[in-house]
Amino acid sequence: MGLGRIIKGCLTIMVIFAFLFQITACGTIMYPERKGQVSGKIDAGVAVLDGIGLLLFIIPGVIAFAVDFSNGTIYLPPGKNSLLEKTDSKNLSSLHIDKDNMNLQEIESLVSENTGINFDMDDQRIQVVELNKITEFMPKYAENLTQ
Repeated sequence: MGLGRIIKGCLTIMVIFAFLFQITACGTIMYPERKGQVSGKIDAGVAVLDGIGLLLFIIPGVIAFAVDFSNGTIYLPPGKNSLLEKTDSKNLSSLHIDKDNMNLQEIESLVSENTGINFDMDDQRIQVVELNKITEFMPKYAENLTQ
C-alpha cells in the first residue's frame, strides 16, 4: 500500500466526517417542524452550528446555511426568542458572595435559595466565571457558546 493511497483514504474519511458532522448540526435535522417558514428571527443556535461548520469545513457549512435558509429551519417559530435573547443582562439578577467565606457549598446554597434550582457544583458541565459587573455576563456567555 503506497503513501498516496493512505493519504487518499485519510482525506476520504475526513470529508465523510465533515459531511456527517454538518448534517447533525443542521437546523433541518434538528427542527423539521420549522420547514416552510419564509422569514422571522434567526435562531442563534442553528446559525452558530452552521457557522462552525462553515469555519471548519467550508463546503458543508455553505450547504448547511443554504439548506436551512431554503427550508426556513434557521428561523425561530413566530413569537419565540432565542436563548441569547432570553438571557438579556437587563433580566438577570446578581448574588453577591463574600470572597473570604466562599466555598462550593455556599454557592450551591445561595443559588438554590434564589432560583429554586438544585445542582451539584462538582458537575463537570458547570463553569465558574468571576464577573465584576452583571453587564459582563453576556460577553462571557457568548464567548463560551463559541468554544
